Amino acid sequence: MPDFADRFRRDPDDEPDLVALDGTDRFMLDEAPHVHGDAVRAPGAVVVVDDVRGFLTLGLIALHGAANVRVVQDSLVGQRALQANAGTFGLRGFHHPDSFEDAFRDARLVLLRLTKSHDRLDEIARAVARFAAPDVVLLAGGRTKFMTLSQNDVLRRSFGDVVASRGRAKSRLLVAQDPLTAAANRAAITSPWPKQVHLDELGITVAAHGGVFAGASLDLGTRVLIEAMDAAVPTARVAVDLGSGNGVIATEIARRRPAIRVIATDVSSAAVRSTRMTADLNGVGDRVTTVRSDAGDELDEGSAQLVLCNPPFHADTTVSTDAAEAMFRNAATILQSGGELWCVWNSHLRYRPVLEKAVGPTRQVVRTDRFTVTASRRP
Repeated sequence: MPDFADRFRRDPDDEPDLVALDGTDRFMLDEAPHVHGDAVRAPGAVVVVDDVRGFLTLGLIALHGAANVRVVQDSLVGQRALQANAGTFGLRGFHHPDSFEDAFRDARLVLLRLTKSHDRLDEIARAVARFAAPDVVLLAGGRTKFMTLSQNDVLRRSFGDVVASRGRAKSRLLVAQDPLTAAANRAAITSPWPKQVHLDELGITVAAHGGVFAGASLDLGTRVLIEAMDAAVPTARVAVDLGSGNGVIATEIARRRPAIRVIATDVSSAAVRSTRMTADLNGVGDRVTTVRSDAGDELDEGSAQLVLCNPPFHADTTVSTDAAEAMFRNAATILQSGGELWCVWNSHLRYRPVLEKAVGPTRQVVRTDRFTVTASRRP
């Protein structure tokens, strides 16, 4: 790899020092010309999905001469990293389409970074098979230790030919071809996404795109928070659902409080779209505003009296509390003086000292065998 690869930054906040590059990205870039060489160089023929830091997109442009690359990135963090690194290297020639149909229409080569979500893989694979060119090749890469044979099975729902590469640099590739686009198979690839499920216990319908936390179901921690939240700042005029996921919390507080306005935010594009649909399906869409942001970092200071949060403690396959702690810090900024952050968390994580430091005085509201709900008051 040339200096381009050696200088590549892990994220937009890193210093541009030399770093060890991701072996999966290297593997995918090396193999792309071999699986569909003429497509790599055809303007508008290549799509990159869930590029972690922008290396795949910019590598295709800088190393293989790809042009007008379409990029689908669920995470706003990844999208920001791509934009920042494109500026660092002075590279252009990519854009983010507004829909899967626009992203994959007539595509001939799709590079996809695998996540732990089989649902995300299924939704993407079906969209590729449905909208891409008949000769499309889907090249999916991931770390070998996180890959399973069931990922092959997911791809076979949409492609007639799925093979796995040999391992390299602790990574492996899946190559899917022959999309099931014949008339007899059209029903097989008609996307069931977003899924819609009626939750009898709440009396609402939940919608979820592939990869959204908890899917179209009621997460156990969310259930505990919902059971407690009627007592949360009854006078609040604006509430924020921080990390909205499938939109259950935002929708429920809007249903229970007809005068409240809700801002629902998530770093995931799929989550924001799911929240939007869930709110609309349950008749509260006019009072729920959806915003894509990283841990609420784009919300105005002092803009709410109540923040509700069920923070993640995984970053894909890695256990991490970084996202939760960023949410707590941003919640303190979002809250007006006297406002409260109501948060549910796995009790073993012992977040209370972190909440005290980031937001303010914190009291326990509910504790079950697994979950704790706390209320943190902004001084």
